[in-house]
Amino acid sequence: MFEEDTAILLGFKVSATKELAYTSLVKKYQEKLYWHIRRMLVSHEDTNDVLQNTFIKVWRGLENFREDSQLFTWLYRIATNECLSFLAQQKRKGSESFEDIAEAYSNKVKSDPDFDANRLEWKLQLAIQQLPEKQKIVFNLRYYDEMSYQEMSKVLGTSEGALKASYHHAAKKIEAFIINS
Repeated sequence: MFEEDTAILLGFKVSATKELAYTSLVKKYQEKLYWHIRRMLVSHEDTNDVLQNTFIKVWRGLENFREDSQLFTWLYRIATNECLSFLAQQKRKGSESFEDIAEAYSNKVKSDPDFDANRLEWKLQLAIQQLPEKQKIVFNLRYYDEMSYQEMSKVLGTSEGALKASYHHAAKKIEAFIINS
């Protein structure tokens, strides 16, 4: 088993160890990517589909990974783009307004068998689901994944200043939602 990213990348370039290196990559990053995607999509089934698509893209693109950024950053960028594509596809299918989509995701949170509206973490999840997509992504990366603005800038291709502003607006909206609910 390969543990370090450099060993995974080197192992992937050798045909005899390619599959073992890929398996190591999946084992190392699967849980982190799952929760990153899940916080954006809420549904376990949707998350699994998008995670699978993410790892398919990783398999196809890993040979061409230029190592301009960390492997972790590259994986998050692919997962984030897959989430955005999935959400855009859902939006096109239903041609629903943002408010309708936010309400649908709130209903998914509420339908969870462990849902308890009095628990703060559920209020936080409901509040996050009300955010615009960009603010939701930025908030999740900063709050849950504790990603620096510099890393987020590489993942999302946005300036650090814009990310700080998005996070600030998201935090204010979440605070207002929790106080008023």
